[in-house]
Amino acid sequence: MDRKQAALRPYFEKMPDIGKPLSAGEIKRTEENIKLVQEQEEIIAKAVEKVKNAGTPAEVIRKKGQMTVWDRLDYLVDEGTWCPLHTLYNPRDNEEGCTGVVDGLGKIEGKWAVIIGFDNKVMAGAWISGQAENMLRVTDLAKRLNIPLVWLTNCSGVKLMEQENVYADRRGSGATFFRHAELNRLGIPILNGIYGTNPAGGGYQGISPTILIAHKDANIAVGGAGIVGGMNPKGFFDLESAQQLIDATQGFKAKAPGRIETHFDETAYFREVYDSEIGVLDGIKEYMSGLPAYDPKVFRVAEPAEPKYPGLELNRLLPANQRRPYDAMQILARLTDNSEFMEYRPEYGPEVFTGIAKIDGFPVGIIGNRQGMLPKYPEYAERAYVGIGGKHYRQGLIKQSEFVTLCGRDNLPIIWLQDTTGIDVGDVAERAELLALGQSLIYSIEKTDIAMICIVLRKGTAAAHYIMGGPQANENNAFTLGTPLTEIYVMHGETAAAASYARRLVKEQEVGKDLEPVIEKMNQMVKDYEEKSRPAYCAKLGLVDEIVGLSDLRSYCVAFASANYQNPKSITPIHQMILPRTIKG
Repeated sequence: MDRKQAALRPYFEKMPDIGKPLSAGEIKRTEENIKLVQEQEEIIAKAVEKVKNAGTPAEVIRKKGQMTVWDRLDYLVDEGTWCPLHTLYNPRDNEEGCTGVVDGLGKIEGKWAVIIGFDNKVMAGAWISGQAENMLRVTDLAKRLNIPLVWLTNCSGVKLMEQENVYADRRGSGATFFRHAELNRLGIPILNGIYGTNPAGGGYQGISPTILIAHKDANIAVGGAGIVGGMNPKGFFDLESAQQLIDATQGFKAKAPGRIETHFDETAYFREVYDSEIGVLDGIKEYMSGLPAYDPKVFRVAEPAEPKYPGLELNRLLPANQRRPYDAMQILARLTDNSEFMEYRPEYGPEVFTGIAKIDGFPVGIIGNRQGMLPKYPEYAERAYVGIGGKHYRQGLIKQSEFVTLCGRDNLPIIWLQDTTGIDVGDVAERAELLALGQSLIYSIEKTDIAMICIVLRKGTAAAHYIMGGPQANENNAFTLGTPLTEIYVMHGETAAAASYARRLVKEQEVGKDLEPVIEKMNQMVKDYEEKSRPAYCAKLGLVDEIVGLSDLRSYCVAFASANYQNPKSITPIHQMILPRTIKG
């Protein structure tokens, strides 16, 4: 009789249960929390809608017989798999309200890809400020997950009025083309659907991917009609040179450089040309179907299973009051398959939890902060003070380093659930080596070659934000998510104001001056910190890659885990893993 089973079935088939249903009392008590979460969600939703409506109205584009970038994505991406990223990213505060590109993770023909398109409603897809940095984040994501990068190119070139913010620099627009070359060198394919007129930087954007598929009206060129016609030896413009420019431009209108007749019929750069916009997208789908991807059964340790408890309950379980503790296992139970979790060293370093869970049937490592009071801890304080969940102490830092190292050995991707107020401070903490142990955790992360995502549930504070797989972990961090309750700052606003003005208060009092002006400045600083740490602000500056509703966090975890195992560069056979055996003992 033929028999089959998942690898290491005794370890992974049934892992310890976590979580419990909410009681009637908990449901009643958390009604106000739901309202507070919804208030922030509405703020985010309005900001997202503003980005989607930026530029030329969609109906104007459609009346021209063209699809918007959003239309193209809707057709291209498998239903229910789109996980947008960088929607609110606008670090230079562009008047357009965005960076002019739309990107995220999604499946095409059943395979995960990083997908990015120029927003043809915004200056016909021009390169604008902040866009290059957005693109580098996207190419980094494809590199980290080792999955295809799919472009929908419709780029009118640089916004010339602001070229100094776009063109040059170490991380300027040209860096994207080098990143494309790097992905090709690493064997990561880049598919490109090309629409519209793409001169200069748009031309290099069109040519730098691996496979070029074009619409019949598309063109890519080193320079467009305006550049060719605009060359003027005088060094200034007058009526004569203006007329020459008019004549040259009109001459190029009929036959733009780099059109289909050139790059399909002659140079053969374009692999395929389609009469319809949808045809281009179908061409991308056909190529995606032929790209490498393992059958999920190679790496799954169990059949995928939804959590036992609904994700919407996260709106009740995660307190909007940043000072209020909560049961971290209740949060985790709404994210993991079948609400199961195999914890690593639960008795050691109780301020953090580490362990293995299943996401979409795939094994992943998870690290997060516990909350609440920790009696008789940390041990090195000898009861001089009580440990508080959310902070990091000696044992917790050691445990995280050990766990990261073991995940690296077993090729387990890591999800960080961050809600941290920082690392313990003071002479006692220094004698306990916390400074070195924090850097040791960073070194452990850097020594691995595994993908990680960071979810800032509420607080990302001080260096603790760095050490818990934050976006600073460039080689490992695939992306960072915020929630409607996320706050990111070097320290809380009140703490920052106290640190900044304490000595000033002492001096003013000693000379008998009125303290009110200083107090006013302190309160203004607290207000500034609050405004500059809110979710939408964090997304705008790129401190997080997307703000995600609490009930949607699992879908991003699924996308991350599934994409990670689609075509991994390195494999640890599941039956040779050491971490689950270390946990079991």
